[in-house]
Amino acid sequence: MDDPPKHRLLTLLHALQQASKDLHTSTNPFSFLLKTDSTAAVGTVLDLETKAQAAFSSDPNLRKLSHMLSSLRTLIKKLDKFQGYAPLSLLHRHVTNYKISHLARAIDSEIQSYVDRVTVRDLVAALQEPSLEEEQQVKVLAEFRQRLSQGFDLGFQELVLRAKVFTLLECVLFENSSSKRVKEEAAMTIAALVKFNKNVFVGLVLMGPTIKALIAMASSCSMRVLSSLIRFIRSPLVDEILCSGEIPRIVGFLRSTDLGLRVAALDCVLELGYIGRREVVEAMLQRGLVEILMDLQRGGCCESECDFAFGSCVSRFAIQVEVGEGLSPEEKREVKLEILRIVKEASESEAEAATVSAEILWGSSP
Repeated sequence: MDDPPKHRLLTLLHALQQASKDLHTSTNPFSFLLKTDSTAAVGTVLDLETKAQAAFSSDPNLRKLSHMLSSLRTLIKKLDKFQGYAPLSLLHRHVTNYKISHLARAIDSEIQSYVDRVTVRDLVAALQEPSLEEEQQVKVLAEFRQRLSQGFDLGFQELVLRAKVFTLLECVLFENSSSKRVKEEAAMTIAALVKFNKNVFVGLVLMGPTIKALIAMASSCSMRVLSSLIRFIRSPLVDEILCSGEIPRIVGFLRSTDLGLRVAALDCVLELGYIGRREVVEAMLQRGLVEILMDLQRGGCCESECDFAFGSCVSRFAIQVEVGEGLSPEEKREVKLEILRIVKEASESEAEAATVSAEILWGSSP
């Protein structure tokens, strides 16, 4: 369940953080160039500071922020003393505005640090308590991803690493007590961590059980996450998928009765074809990939999205391999000929073989 007092505190902090940003902008030393009026920002900050002092008194972790707000109020009062256009007054206002702007930025940073600690703490608590309501776990994971989406921050990364968040997320993927939805949210969060800092979290993905867990989940979401990781990590991850023997399972998902999983598996196969070495492409061909794609392209279905997803999928795969980065020019020619040979053997008629072969050689018709 949500904690109302904590929710009110965070709401106040977010409002104070935005007000501090506005105050920093409106009182910076070059604000006269932008003709920014700081009156509204000052009024907002003073109003929130009064509310904040009462709310912060019970939390020792907010003591530093409380002192900073008191200092800010003192500076603002000092600013009011220097009115008029005398040179000395203008100089004092300029210096005081600079101090206010600097302190407002520091307050913004201090609030963000506090909110980050709460975010990581709540995430760890949710992941370590499997009996927690699903909606609450999903909410905490979504909030954590939203923070990651704001871009790299060294302090936040240190919090994440110290709390062993990545390991906890991997455990969720294998935890029998976790619901499918929570596992999928955890999978998306792992992908968000990799995008947050590739240098740190790619190695954890390659060394850990994340990829096997994603494939074992066998859902459209887990396949989409896998595809996004392949696009981001590229050859090292594709090679790991090949070495771990997971290519047959990915190709096999194309025969699933779940339309969403089939569509996501096709996207994954196309990524593998574009990035993978010849061994990867051959592993897919040996598992009957072209024949399966022929069936999908031929069969169609009553759902409009299905026709769009699988239309010309044989030529789309062939083109991905041809324009991809994993094969040499000579290997690309050889693979293309192999795909054309399989198409000819798998076609139900000469007309079908001619049509699909033409799409591979010259592209599909609009």
